[in-house]
Amino acid sequence: MAESITAQQTFTGWEKPELDLSDADWRSGSDGAGDVQIAFVEGFIAMRNGGRPEAPSLIFTPAEWRAFVLNARDGEFDLT
Repeated sequence: MAESITAQQTFTGWEKPELDLSDADWRSGSDGAGDVQIAFVEGFIAMRNGGRPEAPSLIFTPAEWRAFVLNARDGEFDLT
């Protein structure tokens, strides 16, 4: 199992922990194949492609996740 991360550590850029995602509780927004899945693990948020769960996952700090969610709600990532 990956070593626990303390709240005092600051992560910037690519300095993310290697999390043990083998027992992660993955959640999806739908039942469709290939959808995005997220899991909350050791104070971080992991995101993966549900259609390819063996592929690498993206790891976000809570601040990064909050910024992503707020910008998605504001339509920043809409392609239309």
